[in-house]
Amino acid sequence: MRRAVAVSAAILIISTGAAHAEPVESIAWAPCPDNPEGQCGTLSVPLNWNKPRGQRIDLAIARHRATDPARRIGVLVVDPGGPGGSAAEFALSSLFSPEVRARFDIVGVDQRGTGGSLAIRCADLVGGGPSIHPQDEAGFTALLRHNQKALAQCRERSGPVFDHADGATVVRDIDAARRALGERKISYFGLSYGTTFGQVYAEKFGRNVRAMVLDSVVDHSADLRRFVGDRAAASDDSFREFEKWCAGSTSCALHGQDVRAAWEAALVRADARPGGRQDLLDNMYFALRGPDWLYAVDLITGALTLRTQSFEPNYESVRLASVCQDFSLRLKDFRDYERMRAEELRRSPILRGSFLGHDEATACIGVPGQPANPPHRLDIGDAPKIMVINSRYDPTTPHEWAVSIKRQAPRNTALLTYEGWGHIAYPRSACTRTNVDDYLINLTTPAVSCPAVPQ
Repeated sequence: MRRAVAVSAAILIISTGAAHAEPVESIAWAPCPDNPEGQCGTLSVPLNWNKPRGQRIDLAIARHRATDPARRIGVLVVDPGGPGGSAAEFALSSLFSPEVRARFDIVGVDQRGTGGSLAIRCADLVGGGPSIHPQDEAGFTALLRHNQKALAQCRERSGPVFDHADGATVVRDIDAARRALGERKISYFGLSYGTTFGQVYAEKFGRNVRAMVLDSVVDHSADLRRFVGDRAAASDDSFREFEKWCAGSTSCALHGQDVRAAWEAALVRADARPGGRQDLLDNMYFALRGPDWLYAVDLITGALTLRTQSFEPNYESVRLASVCQDFSLRLKDFRDYERMRAEELRRSPILRGSFLGHDEATACIGVPGQPANPPHRLDIGDAPKIMVINSRYDPTTPHEWAVSIKRQAPRNTALLTYEGWGHIAYPRSACTRTNVDDYLINLTTPAVSCPAVPQ
């Protein structure tokens, strides 16, 4: 769907009461230019929430009104993750079932640095640098200096929002949206990196939560070792599932063959061209993430040209301002890097580590200071029962992370496992959809698991 463009609007300051020191501003809604079913506007918030009466910025916001107003439950705030995905666009998407769309106003606020909220665009500065797989101290130093230069230029280009885009700041924006919408409580649905915001919101504003779904969880308690290592292990687990599929499916061109040996041979062939091995590894990660097992077969047999893979439009840029401030990804020297790389290879001998975990950890090399919103054990004592849902085999957000969330907050969470494959679980089957919808609408505790849908 094309970007839902935020429209200019007059702002009316309204009283916030004694509970809130910051001024809350109402939203002037107008039809979205690219989606007449949606309403778009801007939400005015402080640039720095520690200085609530200082400089303000406008964030893009959109909503799809409940299609059955007489049965409306309230507001469902959504975030597609990334970081870099437009929540305003996501709110107007077709992901949600007709019943959810009937009962909720679905609202998305573009995270600072994304979409229509002062998008950080620095991919041209970040790309083209030294290898993110340095082989020695000199290679690490070259990467460090490249990152430091790109970081300084990106900060200068982006302006002050660059230093105010961490998860703890984003959730203040979400609660400002709640107040501007006149809601005492909100429901929340976060996908992937949007689950990080959900966890922090539940910690800081748990009493304002009616219901919350965390789909494909990024565990905000993960340190560097787990952030990279757990993803590396999950990548290999996903490949082993692909091997099982090949063994049992005649539609696999490698059926009856030693898939692992064929994969190793493909890696050797890829070495014949510069960067070929890493391109092959990266493409296999995306094939398993889907999953798209027929594409994985073609990668191994060499039946097609490798694709250029990418995430959200400004993912490479905004992660410097968000991921690097929400997690302690601080590799100080080559020795630190070697330790991380050894852990990756120990846990992932097949895929040689995690494409995403490695990419994000090395992107944060050179980021100064401590993270603004550091990882920590989850503390959501004020929140209601939160639904956590995850695929069993997901190389992006390992199932182990969902289990970790459940372990950290056993009384406040209910875990639903989709016993299948791929990233994002909600749309995978009638079982996953029904359980999530029943929870959101009726606050029904979900089942323990949903069976896999054959690929």
